[in-house]
Amino acid sequence: MRQITKIAVVFAIAFLGMATKADHSRNGKYFEISKNIEIFTNLYKEINTYYVDDLDPAKLMRTGVDAMLESLDPYTNYISESEIEGFRYITEGKYNGIGAIIKRIGDYITITEPYDNCPAQKAGLKAGDVIKAIDGKSAKGKTSGDIMDFLKGFPGTEVVLTIERPGTEGEMKISLTRDEVKVPNVPYHSMVSDDIGYLTLTTFTRDAGKNVGDALKKLKEENPNLKGVIFDLRGNGGGLLTEAVNVSNVFIPKGEMVVSTKGKVVDWDRSFKTLNRPVDPEIPLAVLIDKGSASASEIVSGVLQDLDRGVLVGQRSYGKGLVQNTRDVGYNSRVKMTTAKYYIPSGRCIQGVEYKNGEPVDIADSLRAEFTTRNGRKVLDGGGVKPDLALESPSDVSIIKSLLKENAIFDFATQFAIKNEKIGTVEEFEFTAFDSFVKFLADTNFEYETQSEKMMKAWIKQAKKEKLLASIESDITSMKAKIKKEKKNDLEQHKEAIINEIEKEIVSRYYYQKGKIQMGLKNDQEIKDAITILRDQKKYNDLLKNK
Repeated sequence: MRQITKIAVVFAIAFLGMATKADHSRNGKYFEISKNIEIFTNLYKEINTYYVDDLDPAKLMRTGVDAMLESLDPYTNYISESEIEGFRYITEGKYNGIGAIIKRIGDYITITEPYDNCPAQKAGLKAGDVIKAIDGKSAKGKTSGDIMDFLKGFPGTEVVLTIERPGTEGEMKISLTRDEVKVPNVPYHSMVSDDIGYLTLTTFTRDAGKNVGDALKKLKEENPNLKGVIFDLRGNGGGLLTEAVNVSNVFIPKGEMVVSTKGKVVDWDRSFKTLNRPVDPEIPLAVLIDKGSASASEIVSGVLQDLDRGVLVGQRSYGKGLVQNTRDVGYNSRVKMTTAKYYIPSGRCIQGVEYKNGEPVDIADSLRAEFTTRNGRKVLDGGGVKPDLALESPSDVSIIKSLLKENAIFDFATQFAIKNEKIGTVEEFEFTAFDSFVKFLADTNFEYETQSEKMMKAWIKQAKKEKLLASIESDITSMKAKIKKEKKNDLEQHKEAIINEIEKEIVSRYYYQKGKIQMGLKNDQEIKDAITILRDQKKYNDLLKNK
């Protein structure tokens, strides 16, 4: 404890030293910093020494640090030594571990997607496997983060998982040898029609620009009749700013301004231009975005829109226009903090200015400032990038959102895989047993709540407060009956979209991530709409000229 106090005091003295070199106007601020560091140190020492129960000093400090950073924005975070592997994955697209996506379902963590040709898959782990223990220690009640900390480790080291596999009696032990896991940022590219190519970028990790460029070159070389390309950024949460510039450079000429950053430290303000010759600056381009497209994805899609280089298709993007940098804070830990906002060629910043529960609040178009693209089209700042062709996303439908959130489709696919050792090729596979899925939902007592029902609950609560419930009770009963009737029709009404989700989940059990992407393309309405636009040169040009 003396060592903690000593470190904090030295830290405070260092700040005071800085203050003596600063101008008089900044002295007050440095004094406030040093004063509050001393108060915090004394408080921390007193609580750890005299609080009635034993405390974990590291846990107590982490709680304080997280609370402090939470008051800033959702993207400023403390990265402890144990979390460095996760940070490495975000920046490099690789980490040391077993190679699997996991999710907490109930009291335990479940394997939801093992990566092909990685330790988890090689050892025989399957989607649906429940992790009951790790190296003999119970995994009950652990979070995904807790389990990932256990699963990551140096290549060559072993970890023994005790799992429970649906369809198999009792528990089984599986030994895995950790290795470096590399997750490709361009997992799939191909032709989606005779003349339209497709490539997807899942994250802006190292070499994203090179990999996108290589995929486009291959499409062009293998398909001389290529007339357009669909570039899929849906669900891409971003990554490295430099790779956003490199990816943009695949489609726009050398020397074009891509993004500039502006923050408190003026010396850190920078502008980024494309540095290389593009792969193809003219081929018609349709960029798919959705509410999961964020940060670097929004730079690329926003730049292509600002320069009228391609047509954006889908839903408004997430709205993250903030730049993060990491600073070393000792003991192999770092702080990732927001240091600037970024601005794309039109001059707009797409940052959502309000947050609720860590998510950006939707901003009405009337409250967003207007800018113009190179062709003079009107675009808006704040709250994300708005597509040129807006489409409704199937995942926004209440029944589908609930089926995914409650893991109903995931669990059904697990049961399907138990009964079916193999399926045909992705091109051949078709799910035709929708009635069996409906029965599965009935057998598992699946229920879901619509947005209307949630709003009605709040409305009834307010009516009780205002003593109006008795007078509108018959109306409420009638509305509930109508909603219940409509919910019964939801499965049949959205049958096609639900089958699409089922097919993707089933195929992923046999052909992993690549197969899931391929299966999704077969029934993807947004892909079909993008193909139509790329084939219709007049419509494509009119969208870019705002006619």
